[in-house]
Amino acid sequence: MSQSRLASCIPIPIEHKILVSVIEKAKDWALMHGVGMRDKKNFTKDAIQIAPFVLLPSPFPRSEFEKAVELQPVLNELMHKVAHDDEFLEQTLKNALQVDEFTRGLYNIWMKVREEGIMQSLSLGLFRSDYLMHVGDGNKIKQVEFNTVAASFGALTSNLPAMYRYILRQLGHGDLIKNMPENLALSGLCAGITEAYDLFGVPGSVVLFVVEEVSYNICDQRFHEFHIAETRPDIMIYRKTLGEIYEETELNEKKQLILEGSPVAVVYYRSGYEPAQYPTPKEWDARLRVERSTAIKCPSIQYQLAGTKKVQQALAAPGALERLAGGAAPRIRDIFTGLYSLDFDDSGESAVEMALADADKFVLKPQREGGGNNLYGAAVREALLRMRRSRERAAYILMERILPPIVSGYVVRAGAPVPPPVTDLVSELGIFGVIIGTKDKIYSNKQVGHMLRTKLADADEGGVAAGLGALDSPYLLDM
Repeated sequence: MSQSRLASCIPIPIEHKILVSVIEKAKDWALMHGVGMRDKKNFTKDAIQIAPFVLLPSPFPRSEFEKAVELQPVLNELMHKVAHDDEFLEQTLKNALQVDEFTRGLYNIWMKVREEGIMQSLSLGLFRSDYLMHVGDGNKIKQVEFNTVAASFGALTSNLPAMYRYILRQLGHGDLIKNMPENLALSGLCAGITEAYDLFGVPGSVVLFVVEEVSYNICDQRFHEFHIAETRPDIMIYRKTLGEIYEETELNEKKQLILEGSPVAVVYYRSGYEPAQYPTPKEWDARLRVERSTAIKCPSIQYQLAGTKKVQQALAAPGALERLAGGAAPRIRDIFTGLYSLDFDDSGESAVEMALADADKFVLKPQREGGGNNLYGAAVREALLRMRRSRERAAYILMERILPPIVSGYVVRAGAPVPPPVTDLVSELGIFGVIIGTKDKIYSNKQVGHMLRTKLADADEGGVAAGLGALDSPYLLDM
């Protein structure tokens, strides 16, 4: 099936002199408003460079954008229920646990804290549900994945509507600004952290951000801290790696997590979602210590398990949504694409045969977040042939490939020639959600903002932090 096209918000190509001028202005605007990242090749803590961005906001159907926004609280609640359904998680993950060491490590922590008795019944979710429009379904959104840990770019993308308003005015198209939705993701996500802090209710407690050894995406992380420092100066925030948490924290007799003499109210993970972030047993011990504590975790271990791809596939099975989501099931099922188990049973064998027959129609996805892990096209066939008789395949799911519409545009990157060429692009929409609750009571559940991530149409992966995608903002169309 060929991919359809959407027209750019303004006619392109843009005349050379005007294009060079507006890119220079846009790059300065981006740097001066923190739309930046650290350079991976020439890393220094003393400088940032522009994060890659698309020069013009990308078209997106207004009705589908609004559908995604309205659906986010429904999905928040669904994942909250999944995370607190012990039997569903156990049954869904049992085969993957036999072959996926990382997921098994997380699962073992979950089992240990359940056996000991969970000290903090509240969980904080800062979620993001990601979508592509699918040409084969009339440019309707289909869910790519649901992120329950370290859902990034809420901060940077909150600045983008203002940047695009500036760019459009500089190009003489200020009349188009009315089609740019406001984005309050940063304040909404931070409000989730401070609301959880208040529910913890211990004066003088602190917030802990769990971070990587080296943070390239520093602006996106720091803006959360700066916003909380400005709006809630009573809250002290610390940044620690899992290794530092192992060395510098302890549990007191009340099972409070103590850091620098203060109890930790909220632990917000911006790391801890992939195996490389647990290089030694110390990191695993630190994660277990946090889970055993009274701190409110974002995400709790069961939220992270609920975000695995096996859960995504299991929810697509007949009857699963109807049991967990009730009357909302049809709305949720409408955004699902084909999702198939690769377990050693009849349905798993059928999925393998289906993918081998036409590998280009599918994506092979492991139990990972963070981008860069999926397999496409010939790599799907190669991997399935290699794993066909191996239990390793149970650690993957098979998903029908979504074909989004193409739009022509310019991608602006640090150090790249100016002006960039006109290229074919596709966009992925992410909707941010916040939920706070226990198994029996939800205290807060809302949609708080969005992001748009755009990549070259012929690129399989689109992670901005990985250098494959570019930041963007939706230009809403009435289609």
